[in-house]
Amino acid sequence: MPASALAIVLFAAVLHASWNAVVKGATDRAVTIAAVASAHALAGIGLILLSEPPARASWICIFLSTVIHYVYYALLFQAYRLGDLSQVYPIQRGLAPALVALGAYLLIGETLAPLGWAGLAAISFGIGLLALARGANRTDPTAVAVAVLLSATIASYSIVDGIGIRNSGSPTGYMGWLFLFEFPVGFFIVGRRRRLSMAVSWKSFAIGLGGGALSVLAYGLVLYASVLAPLGAVSAIRESSVVFAALIGIVLFRERPVALRLAAAAIVACGVIALAVS
Repeated sequence: MPASALAIVLFAAVLHASWNAVVKGATDRAVTIAAVASAHALAGIGLILLSEPPARASWICIFLSTVIHYVYYALLFQAYRLGDLSQVYPIQRGLAPALVALGAYLLIGETLAPLGWAGLAAISFGIGLLALARGANRTDPTAVAVAVLLSATIASYSIVDGIGIRNSGSPTGYMGWLFLFEFPVGFFIVGRRRRLSMAVSWKSFAIGLGGGALSVLAYGLVLYASVLAPLGAVSAIRESSVVFAALIGIVLFRERPVALRLAAAAIVACGVIALAVS
């Protein structure tokens, strides 16, 4: 991998972990998530205007992925309400590639090389350590269960979008419409607050827009890096974000225990890299 591509993907990994940290640290997470989805929708408009429309065959994937993303946002809110960033993030991001690999094996018989199965084992072991790495104030095992469900939604939309983009004839057009269809998330959350006469933290909304911008930029950088380097290598380095998330959680949110969380995140990252390389 060229040094320039490596630097771009590592920066994208930092951005991805950072926008999740924005959601975790927000005083009003629901409004922050609404703002993230709104930023995606705004970026979607720009992509639609600059791109060819996706082919008709890909629209079923756009709609299916949109529904899965709604579930993703609901689970993301619950995950960071219940668990620590350095625990929840590596589980959701690390387990998703393993689920995709297992699903491909069970559904279409796509098998893995020995290194791939070793990667799956490392991911499972690292996630098992994270499931035990609860801080003093985080004793609810529901957080781990929600993080696992969250990883299943990530795996699901990854598979759907992989098929959809291949059939779209216009990857940026596909992403544009997918981003745009996230706009109901913001309207639902803010509208529900107003119907219940609950306050809307516009400060949290503004912070969430920044987080959404980080999310869009991270995805765009990964796409650009994919032109410069092999897809497998880009995907592998991208998942180093689990280590950055663990560091952010430990340093900014003072999540403990430190050694176990760092070791588990590093094991998950190595497993994902082995899986991608295989």
